[in-house]
Amino acid sequence: MGTKVQKPKGTQDITPRDADAWQWLQSTCIRTIEAANYKAMHTPIFEDTTLFQRGIGESTDVVNKEMYTFEKGKRSLTLRPEGTASVARAFVENGLAREPMPQRYYYMGPMFRYERPQEGRQRQFHQVGAELLGLNNAAADAESILLAWEVLKQLGLTQIRLEINTVGDPEDRPAFRAALQNLVRQHLPELCEDCQRRFEQNPIRMLDCKVPTCKTIFDSPDMDSFLQGYAWSEGARSSFSELQDILTVNNIPFTANPRMVRGLDYYSRTVFEFITDQLGAQGTVCGGGRYNGLIEELGGPPTPAIGWAMGLERLSKLMTAPDPDPLDVYIVTDQHALAFQLANALRAKGQRVEVDLSSRNFGKQMQTANKRGAQAVYTLGEQERETGSIPCKNFASGETDHLDIVMLLG
Repeated sequence: MGTKVQKPKGTQDITPRDADAWQWLQSTCIRTIEAANYKAMHTPIFEDTTLFQRGIGESTDVVNKEMYTFEKGKRSLTLRPEGTASVARAFVENGLAREPMPQRYYYMGPMFRYERPQEGRQRQFHQVGAELLGLNNAAADAESILLAWEVLKQLGLTQIRLEINTVGDPEDRPAFRAALQNLVRQHLPELCEDCQRRFEQNPIRMLDCKVPTCKTIFDSPDMDSFLQGYAWSEGARSSFSELQDILTVNNIPFTANPRMVRGLDYYSRTVFEFITDQLGAQGTVCGGGRYNGLIEELGGPPTPAIGWAMGLERLSKLMTAPDPDPLDVYIVTDQHALAFQLANALRAKGQRVEVDLSSRNFGKQMQTANKRGAQAVYTLGEQERETGSIPCKNFASGETDHLDIVMLLG
């Protein structure tokens, strides 16, 4: 007997008992996003490592600690840790900037991050994301947020709260970094190792730290006053104010959270998260924001953009999928050639059909049909083939009709 091989840590199997709910989740997301005229974008699972170093930012935890990177020949390749950078790269490489703006894309698929597996967070996980390119205004921000809200609504998720913030324009960042560093400098010895590194490389990321000693510092009244009163550029402030007006008119409840920063370097202006308290520490089910400089950083023309991503594993733990479609017909038979013809004719009419392949006696085949939850059973033996009439038993009513084979095949 061979040695049993198990799946790698941080991955999971989606077996048939869960697949119906998983496919409903995916199809609901896609149907809702496509209703807003977003088009599918499919990108490779692995990319040149430079894409994520430049796009996400070398000072981020994702690039520093979490990427699956490998060498092939003289190239460094990385399994994609997120989808936005890949969409931006595809936009530039395929000359999509020459097409009319705005452009709307969505993606869905596996992502990879090497981090400690937790409930709702795996090393291979799946995301659905939507990106809106070509507009730098509050209306585009609002569309992105409203679309995410609608996806969550269609999934039946109601215990979700929306938090929004602005992180200003890139030209605002140096002054903000310096002001934040001045405020935190006296506490530098108390910060965790990661935040001491972030203090120099990317101070804004300190605000997202979950280490208790750091949270105490960043949740202080002085920090609260600093963040709430910080004077971002007029463009960032007016756009954020207009966004809040649009959300209010559309009856979308939200909280302005000045401590929200998101974990990737490419964000500017609007950032947002949809959060639940039902998943413990991993409560963010959707996160996104504006990334106006990313496409230019990757060699394309200046192109403002905003987007979001949702983790499907986390969504699956919150939703209740409808019952799967039942098996319409089970064919009890020892006449397999004709049974396959009959099954294909019924499937072409939209019915779910299973043919018993076992050649067992009809009584045992009927028991299997009952276990499968079939709505009806067609019995096709030699006598039925000769007479051209098939008994059809409806399991719900217990009634039996006789159907003409020729009509069924027609």
